[in-house]
Amino acid sequence: MTHAHPLHVDVEVACLCCLAPQPFHFTSLSDQVVCSLCVHHIGAEKSERRDLEHVKLWASRWALAETAHADYIAETDALLFGRDKDLTALRDQVAELSAIVAGQFTAGIEGVRSLLQNDLVKRAERNTELARRQIDWAMAGIWRIEALHHDAAAQKCSCGRMAGSCDESAAIDPLRQALLDWEKKNVALLQGGRRHGLPADHPAVLAQRIR
Repeated sequence: MTHAHPLHVDVEVACLCCLAPQPFHFTSLSDQVVCSLCVHHIGAEKSERRDLEHVKLWASRWALAETAHADYIAETDALLFGRDKDLTALRDQVAELSAIVAGQFTAGIEGVRSLLQNDLVKRAERNTELARRQIDWAMAGIWRIEALHHDAAAQKCSCGRMAGSCDESAAIDPLRQALLDWEKKNVALLQGGRRHGLPADHPAVLAQRIR
């Protein structure tokens, strides 16, 4: 009986007797495909020995397979344990990086908020300054009117008309106290060397120039 296995090379082929994969080195197509263990019990008269040796062979192979399987399980468990440790470490790193990114994001938001607040404050300051200048301009105009129209002797307005008949004096009467407060405040600013809203022809400004 011939076989179809390659010649003059080491191969692993199932033995036709024990059916187990065994090493062979065929030199002829007519070589028996029977392993070195089974070649000793070929023949009908050796059937009992053959069966016993086959049982021992398969028991040994089963034990080896069990050992290999146990080793594989142990190795797999070790790999899984190592993987779990690596995953835990990676999760910790992700959490740490997330915290850093969140902190940077928060810092960025706070920075933007700070910029917006600064911008709003600057706008408010500019608007306040503009409003203050407008008030100064209006009060300076009222001061000039009040300088020409205020109570004088004999119940007359300083313009010469009777106090009750001067429309200009009557118009600024509700503003006289506010004008007085504004004037005192700006005189104090002038004397302190700070920006003020007094007109150039105000007595306090003229007195400051004379000095």
